[in-house]
Amino acid sequence: MPRPARFRPALSRRARLGAATVAALVAGTAVFGIGQATAEHSVPRTDKEIPNLTQVQDKIKAYYGDTVTADGEHYASPRSNYAHQVRGIEATARGYLSKALDRHGRTGKAKPAIVLDIDDTTLLTYNYELQVGFHFTEESQDKYLEHTDMDPVFGMDRLVNWAHDKGAEVFFLTGRKEAQRAWSVRNLKNVGYGVPLDSRHVYLRNKEQPPPYLPCGTTCTTIEYKSGTRKHIESLGYDIVANFGDQYSDLRGGAGDRTFKMPNPMYYLP
Repeated sequence: MPRPARFRPALSRRARLGAATVAALVAGTAVFGIGQATAEHSVPRTDKEIPNLTQVQDKIKAYYGDTVTADGEHYASPRSNYAHQVRGIEATARGYLSKALDRHGRTGKAKPAIVLDIDDTTLLTYNYELQVGFHFTEESQDKYLEHTDMDPVFGMDRLVNWAHDKGAEVFFLTGRKEAQRAWSVRNLKNVGYGVPLDSRHVYLRNKEQPPPYLPCGTTCTTIEYKSGTRKHIESLGYDIVANFGDQYSDLRGGAGDRTFKMPNPMYYLP
């Protein structure tokens, strides 16, 4: 989803799961095995260069440890390889932040901050993706977000709350549309993100009335929108010591001391 429930910018900009989507089960770029399509050779010349869609979906389910409830809801398992990988990233981030925040505390310079994407960085969209068969539409995203809370990405709620307690200001920066603000804030609050969630800390995308600090206005790419917003946050007197996202477009464009890429094999957002 435009970044809600794996909701993100617009459908036309979202390369959904398909023959070329699983460009890298965990990387998010087109990286396949020998003989398959690559980023440099993105148009398959024969069917042998296209991953089998059913097998790709099965691998994704296995990676997330697909768990089905009695009423047919799909959830990722906390014992899955996905959860294990996420916890490794979080451990690295905690070690880095512990030192970075302590250093900031001694120098007394710009206030330290962390910036985080929402979908598949702080909230897990797996249940939504399975519910819609990996076929995102704005309508299904809105319907899901209005009535359903996504689970937090395993351990990210604890990491975020810990960083905030250590002195980091926390900002959420998502491609979800402005109209989804109330649902997004409700979800973050309900699943344990105990940090400020007002409009000064949660940035959603307003394509109709973009903020003046984005010179690209209504034509911003994801990278321009996110990096421009991070630069705006820094202009307010913050030093972004860490930037978290599941897409490389969440992380590129500067404004941030260090980036942490969260795994996401379900879709790719340029």
